[in-house]
Amino acid sequence: MKTVMGIINLQEDNKLIRELAEHRAVESIPFAGRYRLIDFSLSSMVNSDIPNVAVMLPDRPRSILDHLRSGKDWDLARRHEGMFYLPSSTEEGREGDLKNFYFNLDFVEHSAEKYVLLASGSFVYNIDFTELLRFHQNTEANVTMMYHTVSGEQTGSNIVIDVAENGLVKDIAEKPVVYDGSKASMGVYLFDKGVFVEMVRYAYEHGGSDLILDGIIRRADVYNIYACEHDGYVSHVDSTAAYYQANMDILQPEVWSELFMGEHPVYTKTLDNVPVEYKATASVKNSLIANGCIIRGEVENSILFRGVTVGKGVKIKNSIVMQKGDIQDGSLIENVICDKNVVISKDKWLKGAPNYPLIVAKNAVI
Repeated sequence: MKTVMGIINLQEDNKLIRELAEHRAVESIPFAGRYRLIDFSLSSMVNSDIPNVAVMLPDRPRSILDHLRSGKDWDLARRHEGMFYLPSSTEEGREGDLKNFYFNLDFVEHSAEKYVLLASGSFVYNIDFTELLRFHQNTEANVTMMYHTVSGEQTGSNIVIDVAENGLVKDIAEKPVVYDGSKASMGVYLFDKGVFVEMVRYAYEHGGSDLILDGIIRRADVYNIYACEHDGYVSHVDSTAAYYQANMDILQPEVWSELFMGEHPVYTKTLDNVPVEYKATASVKNSLIANGCIIRGEVENSILFRGVTVGKGVKIKNSIVMQKGDIQDGSLIENVICDKNVVISKDKWLKGAPNYPLIVAKNAVI
């Protein structure tokens, strides 16, 4: 994979997950107790021995920059190669991510790599991209995309494809809802570098705004497009419901094992913290508890991030509590997502629906 340059696109539409992404990029939303969403695509690139990884920054980059910093935790803080930040364009009057790729094309053109691997930062998976490169080379494709077969119903922005037995993409479209058995893009696209540069330049200079829509879908007949299937766990976290479900999926042993216990680790920003304190009154079932938590109450089917305090008589069920949450004595929360630094004061009861969790905003006191 030394001939591949990685680009992680952080221009995710946040309209369906605005409650959690109002003050941060979607890709920097905390996930699974200690990670951020961007950790999965970035770690997959690092584990695939991709030497150069560029991060296309969102319009509000502070949370991403604070998390990634020099890239040291991903072994990308190097004298040569490593991590690069590509700023978003300041051009007004045109929406979408295409303008950002266009105004950073010189970075791609001057690179020594032969291929460009473009990935969205809002998908949860753990992949070795070596197989994708081999497939791309064997088929002599201009563009190779990764897809997975959808289980159940999936809403949001979905790129759906029709694939021949040899992997050739026969049709590609964008749909707001897809159903069980559909073949949906994972936001991963491998290009020959020359194809990527030509695609971005042509689409932008002809009035386009979105790389996938205007560069690939509307010009699908111009390119030789193939698709490679990934049969492991995949979740696209582009809505509040998808975020909640993906975290609940992590509590399944087989999903946890696939994502975190295989040969390829998922890296994240390292924070030193004390172990969890389980007091005599604590009761924990099928939950993920991060370092620094103090547990005095009951926790079931839930995820607690670093530094959460659970008081006596508290019952937490099917919920997510982010960093430094304080759930005080006698409280009950069920089907709830608490953002960072939330305080649920004594004897308060909060309950959402399994398919529509209640969200408590960052720094709120209830």
